Amino acid sequence: MNFKSCPPDDAIALFVKDILIYEEPDPVGQTVLPFFADGYPGLLFQETENGLRVHPHDKEMPVFFLYGQTIKPIELVMEGRYRLIIIQLYPFVLKQFFGVDPKSINDNCYDLSQLENKQITTTVEQLQNEQGLQQRIGILTDFLHSFFREKKESLDFKIRQSLQQILDHKGQLSITDLCMALGLNERTLERRFQNEVGVSPKQFSKIIQFQQSLEQLMVKDYDKLTDVVYANGFADQSHFIKVFKAFTGKTPKTFVKE
Repeated sequence: MNFKSCPPDDAIALFVKDILIYEEPDPVGQTVLPFFADGYPGLLFQETENGLRVHPHDKEMPVFFLYGQTIKPIELVMEGRYRLIIIQLYPFVLKQFFGVDPKSINDNCYDLSQLENKQITTTVEQLQNEQGLQQRIGILTDFLHSFFREKKESLDFKIRQSLQQILDHKGQLSITDLCMALGLNERTLERRFQNEVGVSPKQFSKIIQFQQSLEQLMVKDYDKLTDVVYANGFADQSHFIKVFKAFTGKTPKTFVKE
């Protein structure tokens, strides 16, 4: 399996974190790709020989779909050759771009064909008719930039700032300090954040904190588990294990062994 991450074009970098490409050009058996909470919903375009299923939901997915916050662990399952292009979105654009309540697609997906939008239909046709990776990324970039031009006046940029504050502090910024940095009271921030992101600021911070610890474990940048615990702001080892298991279904020790 080949994987690469591409930075977004400047025209969409305000609301796109990364473009991820997973592909297997050779005829193989079953491929299972695990995904865990990372704070970013997104768009996925798939080109597969035998379709794409999401476990544990056991849902067969459409060619082009929107997915929400991944909170519980999932697996993408494919047979044979495939190419996936995933656009990771900063979550403040979901509601305004696509008219979807972000909370309604947490741990879920949305078939964009349900919007009955001619632009979406045209984009899917262009993606299916084009074989070049860079050309397909260009099509997706133009697609998203057109939404931005049309919807930018309705976007809540204060929530974009709040997301960046949480990311910059690796999920370890207190809600009190976040409110002070934004000039908002806690109740207002909570309401606006939930409305645009689909989870609370506290939950989003916990996801980012978890993701930082996961990355540290995966690159083996630690001598003992407590190094990961305290580097990522967890109260103690038992707290870290509880959070890690909630997001992966496994203890850190089991995860590392596998």
